[in-house]
Amino acid sequence: MVNVVLAGQYPAGTFEKLRVMLPEAQFGLKAVDTLEAYDAMTDAEIMILRIFKAPKEVILRNPKLKMILRWGAGYDSVDIQAAGERGILVTNTPGANAGAVSELAVMLMLAVGRRLLCHTRSLSQGEWSKNTYLNSSFCLNNKLVGIVGGGSIGRQVAAKVQAFGARVQYYDPYRLPTELEEQCRMTYVPLETLIETSDIISLHVPLLDSTRHMLGGEEMKRMKDGAIIINTARGGLVDDEALVRAVRSGKLAGAGLDGVEREPLPAGDPLLTEPNIIVTPHIGGGTADIGDVIIPMLVQDIRNFAAGKKPEHVVNWKFLDI
Repeated sequence: MVNVVLAGQYPAGTFEKLRVMLPEAQFGLKAVDTLEAYDAMTDAEIMILRIFKAPKEVILRNPKLKMILRWGAGYDSVDIQAAGERGILVTNTPGANAGAVSELAVMLMLAVGRRLLCHTRSLSQGEWSKNTYLNSSFCLNNKLVGIVGGGSIGRQVAAKVQAFGARVQYYDPYRLPTELEEQCRMTYVPLETLIETSDIISLHVPLLDSTRHMLGGEEMKRMKDGAIIINTARGGLVDDEALVRAVRSGKLAGAGLDGVEREPLPAGDPLLTEPNIIVTPHIGGGTADIGDVIIPMLVQDIRNFAAGKKPEHVVNWKFLDI
């Protein structure tokens, strides 16, 4: 019997759904939902991972580990090289949370553009702010949205903002096929052009050495006056300190961040005190119904692996000696 560990915190019913889909005669399933229990775990063979991280020491502490499955598209929380060197497959669930993350990105664009939190704070302090922010509130209609990353999430953001009347340009180091660009109505431009001409920049790329602080102080200086930054990808893509300065100076209108450099943010952090910077606690793919998409992908990869087949969503082939 293969020992499968559901490590982390998940929407209600996740364990039960997995139990139904993974035959009990073949898979033993247990949940590890506290960090203390996770740190003490030494017997995982297959591990489904959310919130918790899997650096080299976790991998070494579980000598029977054969497979790590990430709940979501990002896998920077796993040392994929250390795993691969030990023959451990690492998978993700690409595109599964694209709908949820793209909805949050557009919600943040609308909330920042219409100064939503500024109004709610004013009202809570007894000010009827009907005209207070009239000259600094803007629609998505007719705006140029620059999307960095042409994957599933970026393309869904493109479709949603176009429904509001926005135009879309995008940059990705791997340009989309021409027919897909035309289908999605996404115009390819160099990153420098996107930074300098977009009314809103929305980030949908992984955090790598090459993308860390891709929107830093110098890039913000080149952005349009009154532009907005949206980051629903990973903290570290934006230089948060430079962002606060750019918003306070009036260079940028604001930002919506679901990923920040320091998680969790302490009370009183400048990102939380600036009126038109909206921060959410990394909830992009965190909805109660997201498991309806993710769980079947996880189960199929587990069953393929157990049957001696190649799982579909392996992300560390280059480190595997197979």
